[in-house]
Amino acid sequence: MTQVSYTIEEQQQGERIDKAVSSIQNEWSRTQISNWITEGIVKVNGEAVKAKYKVKAGDVVEIIVPEAEPLDVIAENLDLEIVYEDADVLVVNKPKGMVVHPAPGHMTGTLVNGLMYHCTDLSGINGIMRPGIVHRIDKDTSGLLMVAKNDKAHESLVEQLVNKTVTRKYTALVHGHIAHDKGTIDAPIGRDQKDRQKQAVVDKGKHAVTHFQVIERFGDYTLVECRLETGRTHQIRVHMQYIGFPLVGDPKYGPRKTLDFGGQVLHAGVLGFTHPTTGEYMEFEAPLPVDYVQLLDELRNKD
Repeated sequence: MTQVSYTIEEQQQGERIDKAVSSIQNEWSRTQISNWITEGIVKVNGEAVKAKYKVKAGDVVEIIVPEAEPLDVIAENLDLEIVYEDADVLVVNKPKGMVVHPAPGHMTGTLVNGLMYHCTDLSGINGIMRPGIVHRIDKDTSGLLMVAKNDKAHESLVEQLVNKTVTRKYTALVHGHIAHDKGTIDAPIGRDQKDRQKQAVVDKGKHAVTHFQVIERFGDYTLVECRLETGRTHQIRVHMQYIGFPLVGDPKYGPRKTLDFGGQVLHAGVLGFTHPTTGEYMEFEAPLPVDYVQLLDELRNKD
């Protein structure tokens, strides 16, 4: 462990403690500093403070910097499809069936295992099991994910998600014939009270908005593009079920009688964000996987 200390200067008077420290030592992210404050290892004049504490000129800030935790994740040489990469961010096209980060029962073969082999410079904000992971998509959902290669990039990307400026468009095949060409689902999502393993539209859930547009109709099925305004767990799957058009192949939210696809027919095809360093808006597109295209062709041939 390393102990460092700073004396707050006049021009920093009135700043929150996390902002003051991050401006002094910019190698630490504000999120990291906030975590340290919560853990009580940041002290002002010898006393632990809360993140909202506003510093005064002459305050002595002491930080006991913990040793970096060893990353207990096995780096694996997996065949990752890297769509874009630079010193700050990486965009990867995740295949269906791949878990994003290690968890009990899935400690190997995950996207993180592959990322650890591909590059060693990943943001540590999300902890030792989820380095660089800013957002996630479900195991059986394919498509684009953005990954942060340092903490500053991570904070920028998370802020864009919070501010709803990230473009995320998914292609979904759903049961039923959607008569109208487009619509918006604005319904709060929270944990299903009857099944704790599922999410549901609930009165006291978190704000969730999904915009959808019909791409093609196949009799009893409809292909739609869903644009996420928010990013709740299983949001598209829950919202489409809520309006009566559950995803084809969805083992959790779909009907028992469905097409055999090995999971929900959902692909994160478009991802756009502002680059954390250059400020340039960047947008990427991943084509539908081969098995998805084959399924649509089969439905077309039936019509």
